[in-house]
Amino acid sequence: MSRAEPFVILASRVRASEKRIFEALSRRGIAHRHIDSRTWWHPLGGHDGHPIVLNREIGLARATYAAEAFEAAGAIVVNSARATALCGDKWRTSVALVEADLPTPRTALGLTPEAALTALESIGYPAVVKPLQGSWGRLVSALPDRRTAETVLEYVAALPSPQARIVYLQEWIAKPGRDIRVIVVGGEALAATYRRSEHWRTNVARGAVSELCPMTPHIEKLAVMAAQAVEAEIAGVDLIEDGTGELLVLEVNHGVEFSGLQQALGDGVSVADRIVDHLLEKSRSCSA
Repeated sequence: MSRAEPFVILASRVRASEKRIFEALSRRGIAHRHIDSRTWWHPLGGHDGHPIVLNREIGLARATYAAEAFEAAGAIVVNSARATALCGDKWRTSVALVEADLPTPRTALGLTPEAALTALESIGYPAVVKPLQGSWGRLVSALPDRRTAETVLEYVAALPSPQARIVYLQEWIAKPGRDIRVIVVGGEALAATYRRSEHWRTNVARGAVSELCPMTPHIEKLAVMAAQAVEAEIAGVDLIEDGTGELLVLEVNHGVEFSGLQQALGDGVSVADRIVDHLLEKSRSCSA
């Protein structure tokens, strides 16, 4: 199938996941064009004539502003600017999850490091401090006690950005050496993997190993509801098991990398093809 207007894939870094998407588009004869966000610009009020844009930009600021610019020009962006902004901010994600009545770790926001220390007395130790924005577990710190918290928050207080000095806190969840990543596309939970690591941060970028996780009805329901809560059409939903085995929604990723999950799936479901299917469905909806 071909389209008169090519799909636009916006990405500054072509990772393994983007290569899979490009391969799926080419294999199926679907016209597409790669735009490097580092060189792209758009005049306000202009129209590029590209109705469907897949936003795979890795940088949150560029991803959000690019989505807004494309949408202002009349394009449909997947994920939307609103979804990108919601997923890209951990506090806003947590608010959306709680409003959707989804189980999530106890969370607090301190507008200053000093206020965060007071909040920790309520949350209790151990706890976790995270940057409002960021991926791959970077700058996420465990706070086993008040002394450690004072040291970490002293560094936070010295950071130059006002936003960086706003403190996002969560209770410590004693997970069983793993978390669960679920890929959701177009309201469907495609597959799930356990991400196992000896380190408490179970990010694949930090060496965690992916292996298939059975897709139970409960996992599927939580993942789909979490993606819907932040209005993400394509999402990586991270779930965590507490000491009782209860599942909590940790976060939702808007530009999800899926190579680890695809390797675990083998020749099963093709995530890239499901993404392409979703773009085609969006295109048909626009033409109707």
